Amino acid sequence: MVKQKKTKKKSSHSDMQFVTSNISTTMVLILLGLVVAFSLTANNLSVYVRENINFSFLLSDETSPQQAMQLMHELRKQPYVKNLQYISKDQALKEQTAAMGTNPSDFLGYNPFTASVEVKLHSAYANSDSITKISNAIRHNSNVKDVLYQQGLLDAVNSNIRNISAVLLGLAFLLTLISFALINNTIRQSIHSKRFLIHTMKLVGASWGFIRKPFLLRSAWGGLIAGVFANAILWIGVYWLVNLEPTLGDILTWNVMAVVTLSVLVFGVLITLLCAYLSINKYLRMKASTLYYV
Repeated sequence: MVKQKKTKKKSSHSDMQFVTSNISTTMVLILLGLVVAFSLTANNLSVYVRENINFSFLLSDETSPQQAMQLMHELRKQPYVKNLQYISKDQALKEQTAAMGTNPSDFLGYNPFTASVEVKLHSAYANSDSITKISNAIRHNSNVKDVLYQQGLLDAVNSNIRNISAVLLGLAFLLTLISFALINNTIRQSIHSKRFLIHTMKLVGASWGFIRKPFLLRSAWGGLIAGVFANAILWIGVYWLVNLEPTLGDILTWNVMAVVTLSVLVFGVLITLLCAYLSINKYLRMKASTLYYV
């Protein structure tokens, strides 16, 4: 009866240790998932920002809507164009009237604005050199009066994107090291309590592979469970963010979340296996007298 109570007490303690270890691993895997997400979304953020920088070209007063449509049809064939929008003279007047609160044609006697076409480029072409070449090519068209783009803003955006990418890369590397250290510490503490059991198995002639197997399986299973819980928390967080700000859906895409989900599961299993393997080997090499002082 006493033996049964002791066995139940040990089993309960072992189960609680397993749960505690999994909770700690889950928290660290959430951190790792965020690292992967940050690394992947840095590129998406760069693409999103670059592709939302417009440049426009003004059309001459002699250009008819049909000629403008023909010009846009030709431009859509170009590899650098993501999207085009035609703004007529009347539409430009309405937009400026709404912005200024007064109609300029009322006191000028005519519509001072010209028709234009706004261009959104693919991210690879959203830099000063490419836009200069593109604008020079467009200017050769007789219907184009002028090409407008904010070079200072474009240069500032590209510079900031490079700086942010470098910071995110450094942060990702640092957080990965921290995550590995935390998981390693959690598993080492879990195996530390079993060090005398490991030594006893050595004394009865069990091979190192035989001793490692249950610990490795338990760690891998724990890593998988922790990965599932970490992914669930990450998906809930992303769902909440996208509902709060729908434009984040262009950055936190399904592809990004699929990679994050797979990475968390793989990292969860591999890191726990590696940490368990290193910790078990440490105690397998120890002499009996040393076990009391660690």
